[in-house]
Amino acid sequence: MLRAIPVLLQVVLFDADVTPFSPASIDDIEVRLRERKYIGDRGLATSIFLALKLQKPLFIEGEAGVGKTEAAKVMADVLGARLIRLQCYEGIDLAHAVYEWNYPRQLLHIRLIGEGEDRHAAEREIFSPEFLLRRPLLDAIDNDDQTPPVLLIDEIDRSDEEFEAFLLELLSDFQVSIPEIGTIKAKHPPFVVITSNRTREVHDALKRRCLYHWIDYPDLEKEVEIVRARAPEAADGLAVEVAKLVQGLRGMDLYKVPGVAETLDWARSLAALGATHIDATLVNATIGAALKYQEDLERVREQVPALVEKARGA
Repeated sequence: MLRAIPVLLQVVLFDADVTPFSPASIDDIEVRLRERKYIGDRGLATSIFLALKLQKPLFIEGEAGVGKTEAAKVMADVLGARLIRLQCYEGIDLAHAVYEWNYPRQLLHIRLIGEGEDRHAAEREIFSPEFLLRRPLLDAIDNDDQTPPVLLIDEIDRSDEEFEAFLLELLSDFQVSIPEIGTIKAKHPPFVVITSNRTREVHDALKRRCLYHWIDYPDLEKEVEIVRARAPEAADGLAVEVAKLVQGLRGMDLYKVPGVAETLDWARSLAALGATHIDATLVNATIGAALKYQEDLERVREQVPALVEKARGA
């Protein structure tokens, strides 16, 4: 029985008329990121600049929801390149990440071969690129794009160590080996971004092949700037108060503190209710936008009045 195999592949195509962008400086990258409402820091812009110049993968680590994946998406837009995303998960293997043979089509082709046909030639034919199902990593390596694609290997910490070992060949030589065909080497290496939420330690051998950058939670001033850029529907005072609320939550002993993504969700939720300022009732009603565990909700509800008072203070 044939089994359907899920493929976590996301390819985003940008306007073909966009002129490919080659950054001249770190400042150039900072400006381009901000034009797309991505509020990063100088360190991230420097890491991106060097990764592009040195053609090395960029390993971005940090807590969930701080903008790691978004950085890769925005850079694809900046470069005018395809975004090819591989979402990692426990048990991911070559068939899901690199390639597999189109077995149903191969079987059909064999059945259609007449008795008088050269079966040895047919066997060689069914193991040709025509019968190959290209997964994200092979698609990124074997590309003919005018601008090399951005390959996002998302949440590598969710995968197994065996998958990390395979990535060593890909990241060191930008090539993929297929026994029936041979070695496919990238003519135009992709810009590789690897992200990790650090739910486990990634092997040093993999990190050594990359430039490394850590994205931390933003300070209050930066978080307010992010909310204003990404959630313009939120009133100016509301943006400040929500950012202060989230900063207060991060100082508490919670199972999972909110990231920037949750800050934006909370600001948008309050704005959708027509709020221009927060109060305890609104915060209690919408706090599920920021906290996702019942234990955290119960712990925080007792502190809501104090948190709101502090957020609305001078």
